[in-house]
Amino acid sequence: MTNPNDDAIETLLRRRFEGPAIDAGFSERVMQRLPPRRRRVAWPLWLGLLAGTVAGCLSLAGAPILDAGWRDGPTGGFSAQAWSLLLAAAVLTWMAVGWALAESEGG
Repeated sequence: MTNPNDDAIETLLRRRFEGPAIDAGFSERVMQRLPPRRRRVAWPLWLGLLAGTVAGCLSLAGAPILDAGWRDGPTGGFSAQAWSLLLAAAVLTWMAVGWALAESEGG
């Protein structure tokens, strides 16, 4: 959460200091000596997606609404309730994937 006074503080600082601080090249030397940024690996994201999918399937395995849908499937199709539950699970899963990808690119 940001402080409500941040805008006022930033305005005061900008009014007081015009341009970068004079540091005789110190900031540039520090930036040059920093190690290069490491490349992110993707396997934790995919492992988390797989683990979440397995956990979701296991938690829904005993749901009566899904059980009724599976029983109706071979005889004529899933019930509307089963489709709704499966759709909600899929949407939430892909929303979580999108959020994870957005966070990993912004970090």
